[in-house]
Amino acid sequence: MIELFIKGGPIMWPLLLTSVVALSVTIERLWFIYQEQRRREPEVVENLLTEVEHGDIETAISMGERSTDFVAKTLTVALVNRQTSLSQAVLRAANLELKRFSRGLSILDTVITLAPLLGLMGTVTGMIHSFGLLGNQELGAPTAITGGIAEALIATAFGLGIAITALLPFNYLNSRLEEARHEIEDATTQVELLLTKCHASDCLLRGVAVK
Repeated sequence: MIELFIKGGPIMWPLLLTSVVALSVTIERLWFIYQEQRRREPEVVENLLTEVEHGDIETAISMGERSTDFVAKTLTVALVNRQTSLSQAVLRAANLELKRFSRGLSILDTVITLAPLLGLMGTVTGMIHSFGLLGNQELGAPTAITGGIAEALIATAFGLGIAITALLPFNYLNSRLEEARHEIEDATTQVELLLTKCHASDCLLRGVAVK
């Protein structure tokens, strides 16, 4: 591997850097997903929605504030700000949570685009080196000429390999982001409907009185 890296030419160093960045982001993001899965408390979300349905808003808020579930935390922000601007509170809370899930995805996206381009640059520089030797009529050194071709192919292979490898966690993390988005949207929609129903039965006023 070290020998191939050396034969790949100077372009291999930025390729190495992109691979290290992609690996670091992937490990950090996978650890984040693992931690978030451990913090999930779907039963708390269900109980919170039940309390809202029964009109006990303060109990629902108290449950959400103690929870580590990102959906429960989003619903808590919405309930706390229900008297001012519920829709804006929901949107802001959802964006803050989804921002945590999308962190690092732009870096992986850049690596996926950049790595093949760097490999292509390595191809160009390797071919220029080979044709330069031909132009100087250094045909007595075929090894030097094939070395330039090898540099071109190795750089291209490494660039494509990095992009393909980074694409797998990128798609996985995107799917987790969309899953979180759907869960938040579904839960917040339920809360909005329940609060509308609650308002019709005057339980919002009762919640304020308790507060």
